[in-house]
Amino acid sequence: MKRIGVLTSGGDAPGMNAAIRAVVRGAISEGMEVYGIQRGYEGLINGEINQMDVSSVADIIQRGGTILRTARSERFLQQEGFKRALDMIENFGLEGLVVIGGDGSLRGGCDLTKAGVPVMGLPGTIDNDLAYTDFTIGFDTSVNTVLSAISNIRDTSSSHERTTVVEVMGRNCGDIALYAGLAGGAETILIPEIDVDISSVCKKIITGKNRGKVHSIIIRAEGVKMSSQELAQVLEDRTGLETKIVVLGYIQRGGSPTARDRMLASQVGYRAVKLLHEDSSSRAIGISGNQIVDYDLQEALNMKRLPETSMIRLAEILS
Repeated sequence: MKRIGVLTSGGDAPGMNAAIRAVVRGAISEGMEVYGIQRGYEGLINGEINQMDVSSVADIIQRGGTILRTARSERFLQQEGFKRALDMIENFGLEGLVVIGGDGSLRGGCDLTKAGVPVMGLPGTIDNDLAYTDFTIGFDTSVNTVLSAISNIRDTSSSHERTTVVEVMGRNCGDIALYAGLAGGAETILIPEIDVDISSVCKKIITGKNRGKVHSIIIRAEGVKMSSQELAQVLEDRTGLETKIVVLGYIQRGGSPTARDRMLASQVGYRAVKLLHEDSSSRAIGISGNQIVDYDLQEALNMKRLPETSMIRLAEILS
């Protein structure tokens, strides 16, 4: 394989630039040409494709976001748009693609695979919701961003002697809430994988107050069925304590990636290049037990992620 493309799709994640850098420089070191595709599958349909060189990825490893930009493409899901994407791949002579993104982006790679295009899927999402890999690119940075916010919120929450519900991202996966809540010393962590026991939450807040605790931090993952507004209202009604809501939102997607995210992105990016250079079939690349691994792309996306019960139990004990 001599000519490949690389794109980022879906939500951005810190470390995507490090992955792009690894793909471009790794491919050039193997004697391959690399073409950057702007704005994900939408840009592929529109032919926003340009050749990249070593200089194209200079001074980006420390930057958040993605220099290739990203977008969600409804047209790619339609027959006409998908055919146009295939035409562009043929027009530019691309023999394989590296797709950096989350579940939806990699499923788009499966569709391309069925059409005869080899695709290497890299796990670029802060949500950490891909079952085949222990961690995704951007997750560690996001957790550290939430940790910093928790520290700031705790100061003002303590000053006003109030309960604060902190809503974090993660879609239907509670890992950001779980990791940040555990490391940040939150009193309660609510995640989609576990049903909310509102009586237990209220009891914990009241028990803490009775032993002299002047504030409580409740971390709620966005996928939890009870909304932050509903939760705050119930807590205030049943504990008698003022309760505020902080929605962290898109700050969790930004910022300079941590060393862990840069390392993961660099390692999986280079593995993608090696596999394409060897004319491999489509693979999903990730990390398991501190080792870089790869699986058949479709099989990887069919894997089911199980909740980390030991960490959930630890969080309950330490809170």
